[in-house]
Amino acid sequence: MPFLRAPALVSRLPALARTTARTILHALPTVAGVILLSFFLMQAVPGDAADVIAAESGSATADSMAATRKHFGLDLPVLQQLGNYLHHLARLDLGLSPRYNTPVVDLIASRLGNTALLMSAALGTALLAGIALGAVMASFVGRWPDRLLSLAALLLYSTPGFWLGLMAIILLSVQLGWLPPGGVGTLGADTHGLDRLLDVARHLVLPTLALAGFYVAIFARLTRAAMLEVSRQDFVRTARAKGVAPLQVTLRHVLRNALMPVLTVAGLNFGTLLGGAVVVETVFSWPGLGRLAYESVMARDYVVLMGILILSSLLVIIANIVVDLAQAALDPRVRTR
Repeated sequence: MPFLRAPALVSRLPALARTTARTILHALPTVAGVILLSFFLMQAVPGDAADVIAAESGSATADSMAATRKHFGLDLPVLQQLGNYLHHLARLDLGLSPRYNTPVVDLIASRLGNTALLMSAALGTALLAGIALGAVMASFVGRWPDRLLSLAALLLYSTPGFWLGLMAIILLSVQLGWLPPGGVGTLGADTHGLDRLLDVARHLVLPTLALAGFYVAIFARLTRAAMLEVSRQDFVRTARAKGVAPLQVTLRHVLRNALMPVLTVAGLNFGTLLGGAVVVETVFSWPGLGRLAYESVMARDYVVLMGILILSSLLVIIANIVVDLAQAALDPRVRTR
């Protein structure tokens, strides 16, 4: 049977392709579980989009609400709604939003770029800052730079992202006026090219810092612990005995091998980072998927929320594939698994 021949087919692929295929095969049941669990949980929540639309209009009648539910299929039995949704999903159709009366694909497409920009900036900042700080902490272990940075990492780890964002707005925007307090661009500004890029970058700084702060602490502590463990390995002592420069030993031998657990944790925390974007995007009025998810919950627009959850699960899968490929590039032994 075809599904019995799948493992044999995967085993013939090159090493990196085999790693990617294995990750995708393992993730498919997870995606199916996310779809089913999310659908039934949303069905258990009282109220629907028709109730919100009626409350906003202020003059809805029982007949108009029934017509709205019939138009969007909200009056059908739960299993029939699930069947219709899966049928449309198989054709890559995420449905129609009752709240916005717009295809869900169009709504997500209009916000995906902003979320991708924020996530990339936050994850990149967290990795670069965390690895750099962790390397400094490991190099000066037990001395004042290590203790000072460890205290700073503990404070970042203990500080909620929304509070960090609010304090950043008060200090850097309200008090000092250095950065804009929210949004993705200056309202009414007709900027193009480099001016537009710089304007978006200025608006990106505060939400990036608020979202990345917690993960900077995690990656810094993890890098420190991993580097201290690797520095005690035999191959590091051998390199030092051969007279290899200390900086080369740290960068080429210690840090490179210490990146493996950091990348693994980064992939595992990608979903948490995406969830944190809901709060940060709401605080900074950043028009991304997180804010759209919050608005969808408030409007009982579960069709849009389902689309965001499915896309989020796919993004987590892609992030894990990238992590697997990065690990295979750093350590050739991973390719043989």
